[in-house]
Amino acid sequence: MRSYGQYCSIARALDVVGDRWTLLIVRELLLQGPCRFTDLKNGLPGIAANLLSTRLKELEDAGLISREHAPPPVATVLYTLTENGLRLEPVLKALGLWGLQYMAVEREADAFQARWLAYAPAWFTTDADPDAAPAVIQLVASGEQAVMEVGGGQVRTRIGRAADPDLVLDGPPRAILGLLTGVIDIDLATCANGYGMESTVVPCSKLPPSTTPNTRAASAPSSRPSASRSCDGVHTKNAPSPPGLSASCDAANPPPGRRSSRAM
Repeated sequence: MRSYGQYCSIARALDVVGDRWTLLIVRELLLQGPCRFTDLKNGLPGIAANLLSTRLKELEDAGLISREHAPPPVATVLYTLTENGLRLEPVLKALGLWGLQYMAVEREADAFQARWLAYAPAWFTTDADPDAAPAVIQLVASGEQAVMEVGGGQVRTRIGRAADPDLVLDGPPRAILGLLTGVIDIDLATCANGYGMESTVVPCSKLPPSTTPNTRAASAPSSRPSASRSCDGVHTKNAPSPPGLSASCDAANPPPGRRSSRAM
């Protein structure tokens, strides 16, 4: 492990976690929990097996992860974060929130996984209307599926499909994540700049008539002026805005019944 050789707490921290792939390994252990080597490698597209082994050894030597031998039927080594490793969670959340400003461009070669779709709303949004009826939102991006449950002041997410969602958001990752994090609104996601997102609203008794599913899901203001924080629904936790994109709280109000729309 290389060192910056500086008597500075930031430099010392980067001595431990500043190498390439290190914080992404921590990300996967935070999202997945205890992992086999193959679980980690599958969650880190592009990493070589020998480099992953090196990084795991360095993290273990630094006291950030530990290894344990799982009993049958797993019968393999599991990697897990130590107490000190878990203390990196707020660091990753702050880094991820800051990094939202660079998510405007979706590069063709970028990998994308359902876990990364699921953690963004769980980490970066809050339920701004805890007294409203709960809502279940199905997220589909590049074939990856996750479920977002909003209610009681909490936002919970998981990988997979919902049996009876109140709202289905289906589109490219930048449209889904941009909508959920307040970078764009539902109109821009479906109608502008080639985002190509499809929004399907399913009527459900859990949602009161005064709150449309679109408004509840799409109203995620970031660090813009307070006027953008007036919408009910899911709010983003003070994320900087990507350049060239605007956000609005004028979410589409769908008519009663099922509606589907796609960008032309």
